[in-house]
Amino acid sequence: MESESDSDSIEIRGRTVDEAIHAALDRLGVTRDDVEIEILSEGRSGVFGVGSQDARVRVTIIGDEYEEDEEEAEEGEEAEEGEEEEYAVQPSPVSDEDAETAREALERMLDLLEFPNLVTIRSIELDRGNTNILIDVAGDDVGLLIGRHGETLASVQFLLNACLGQKLPRNTRVIVDVEHYRDRREESLRGIAMRAADRVRRERRSITLQPMPPNERRIIHLTLQSSPYVSTESTGEGPERRVVVSPKAAPPPRRPTYGYRRG
Repeated sequence: MESESDSDSIEIRGRTVDEAIHAALDRLGVTRDDVEIEILSEGRSGVFGVGSQDARVRVTIIGDEYEEDEEEAEEGEEAEEGEEEEYAVQPSPVSDEDAETAREALERMLDLLEFPNLVTIRSIELDRGNTNILIDVAGDDVGLLIGRHGETLASVQFLLNACLGQKLPRNTRVIVDVEHYRDRREESLRGIAMRAADRVRRERRSITLQPMPPNERRIIHLTLQSSPYVSTESTGEGPERRVVVSPKAAPPPRRPTYGYRRG
């Protein structure tokens, strides 16, 4: 299997398109959600192996965590020394007043929903140049606010961010949590991922998990990305999109080496 690559793109051949894609994802250390796939040649099997041709694909990493603005790159080249220190002490553009605005907006929203609540600000955190305002909600019957697999909570968070889009600094996101539900859910998802991987390893067959929103699928991918035994990919459309955990192809057996023994 041949390949040509740079830091965030790879062109690779395989017997089939799927084999080439899996090989490229393994080489780049990412999942299908993180890349753009271009099929250069679908290949052909030939007759009794005669006239066969490998499939060829180009896989390119996409997404915020891999993209870099050209101006920022030039500035980084001019000031490599001390860059990490400057980033570490960079103050958050979000003030306590901004966080309080978000808290009050969520409190009013929950009041309109007639949901008894206690809304508090947990923290303000920097995340790859973006700022997250983490807000906690406590109250009775919190399960109603969370919903199935956190769907209601995600909807409330989406509406809150839509309402505050013009009131908060750019690249600011409000994350709503209910009595640390998100931490518990993340731990649960990691357990689901590890159990699925163990089953796939034992039974040597793929397992398709239940539909999940993007943030939960990402946790599954990240949990298993370094596994030597399984790989993951997302399949399906819209709310039915889900993660498939598949066994990695076993490496071909090493050929015995023959030679003359000296002496």
